[in-house]
Parts: sequence; C-alpha cells; structure tokens
Amino acid sequence: MSRGIGVGLYQPGATLLHRLPPGPKVVALAAVSVTIVAVRSMPAAFGFLAVALGLAVLTGVSLRLLVRSTRPVLVAAVVVAGFQWWFYGRDKAIETLVDLVALAVLALCLTASTPVNAMLDAVVRWLGPFRRFGVAPERVSLAFALAIAALPGMVELALETRDAARARGLGRHPRSYLTPFVVRVVGRAQETGDALQARGLGD
Repeated sequence: MSRGIGVGLYQPGATLLHRLPPGPKVVALAAVSVTIVAVRSMPAAFGFLAVALGLAVLTGVSLRLLVRSTRPVLVAAVVVAGFQWWFYGRDKAIETLVDLVALAVLALCLTASTPVNAMLDAVVRWLGPFRRFGVAPERVSLAFALAIAALPGMVELALETRDAARARGLGRHPRSYLTPFVVRVVGRAQETGDALQARGLGD
C-alpha cells in the first residue's frame, strides 16, 4: 500500500546532479531556498519555479514522481495561500503558492539524485568535529535514518486507521481515527525503541 508521500525516492542516474557529492547540493539548496524566501516578487517566483522544473528535467525526475511527491506540499501550499489571500491579497497568495512548490521541486531534485546512505554518511562527516562536545554523529545519523524510514510507515498507519474507522461506520469525525492512530504510532515507537535497546543502541 504505497499511497503516501514520496520520501527517500532516489533514482539512479549519471546526471551532473547525481555526480555531485551531497555537501555542495545541500549548501546550494539552502542558498536558493533563502533567496526564494527573501525575494518578494511574483514574476521572480514563477522564474524560480521554472528553474526548479528545468532542474528536475535535467535530473531525470519523471512526471509521475514529480506529481506524486509534490502533491502533499501542493495541498498544504493551497491552504497557506488561502490565508495569504485573506490577509494580504491575491498577488501575495499566488507568490507564496508558487514559492512553496518551487522549494518542494528543488528538494525533490536533491532527494532523487542522492542515495540515503550517502546523505547519512555526509551527516556523520559534518558532525565529526562536534565529537569533542559530546555529540555522537553515528547516533544523529541513525536518528535521521529512522525518521526517513518512519515517515512512509506513519502515512500507511494513518490510511489503515482511517479505512478501519470507515469500515466500522464511524464516519469522518477526526476523533474516530485520531485516537487509535496516536495509540498505534506510540506502540510502533515503543517497538522501535525496544528493538534498538536490545541491540545496545537505546540509551
């Protein structure tokens, strides 16, 4: 059951973005993200989106993956844009919507061109100097890996719980599935913690 969001969607390839190490890509993504947020202009927002889509094409991101991965962000962006329209007007809402989609596409380019293991190894290297301050890079990397692995599982739990609530005729009231969903999430977290502790990783 894979109806969830696109996480960890690495696509093997030989493009320039695939050949670059994770560090320069992360720095570039951060710099471009700050620029997109700082530049307040609707034409510029469409320009950023065009660049992001062009980069996605050059990276070999398929249209199906692009639509599936940006759909959850688009839903959230529409909600945010609705508030922006209410408070600041149409132009601000459109600019915000386009900016958020551009950021999502750029993040997808990074994810699609970088294996998760390469990213986690980079995190360990970056945090190496902080060992003297008591930071354990391997544990931080493990936390990232668990978070990345957990997101699709959480979406799957949410969908299963929602379907179960509907099957019992409990309707669409959030309380009918939020409570069992939270209980199941806590239960899975405890199972993960027990498994890590059994392997000597759960202090």
